[in-house]
Amino acid sequence: MAAGSEPGLLQAEQDHTGGPGPTEWPSAGQPAALMGVGPHPPPWPTDSRYDPELLATGDSRNVIDRYRYWRRDAIVADLDTRRHPLHVAIENFGHDMNIGTVVRTANAFAVAAVHIVGRRRWNRRGAMVTDRYQHLQHHPDVESVLAFAQVAGLVVVAVDNLPGSVPIETTELPRNCLLLFGQESSGLTPAARHHAALTVSIAQFGSTRSINAGVAAGIAMHTWIRQHADLRAAWPTG
Repeated sequence: MAAGSEPGLLQAEQDHTGGPGPTEWPSAGQPAALMGVGPHPPPWPTDSRYDPELLATGDSRNVIDRYRYWRRDAIVADLDTRRHPLHVAIENFGHDMNIGTVVRTANAFAVAAVHIVGRRRWNRRGAMVTDRYQHLQHHPDVESVLAFAQVAGLVVVAVDNLPGSVPIETTELPRNCLLLFGQESSGLTPAARHHAALTVSIAQFGSTRSINAGVAAGIAMHTWIRQHADLRAAWPTG
């Protein structure tokens, strides 16, 4: 899915100050180059995906080696060729602090888009700059994100420990789906609960009634990855 391919689909950097993010700040007394890689030795690569400024000064961004020295738009374009048919939506009617974590995890799993439902503004610090590479879409209410899902052919799967929910551990998630999460305190809104095609819960064994919404989103996304992703296409870890 290319940026701008749908109304309301935005690159997060349009709302960003453009300055360095939390993973791009050098430690006290430590040059930025030591946080990543220094200037590229000559001769420089001539591929248009490379950023001349980064080649000259170094790349301290939190990106995999494949994307070292690449322009930001080139990274997004490459990610667009490998994104999964999985969408994630999180309700933001109370300015939830978990959204940054959800965005960061969605980026790690190459989710097609993250949908912010309710308030447009959210705390980006938890995203650790990954919002610059992840497609985001805002919806003013639950009805509008449900309408988007219908047009896009996505099955809406709510994630909440509600009566009637089925264990995510034993449920086959639809390949083309939108995982819908509520707020940390109140959970899903009644509209989300009513209109979701399926509601799944995460097995818990301790004293707390719920787990952190950002953690729940990570568990649900990884469940989808285990069921549907081609693990051979994951970035090498060694």
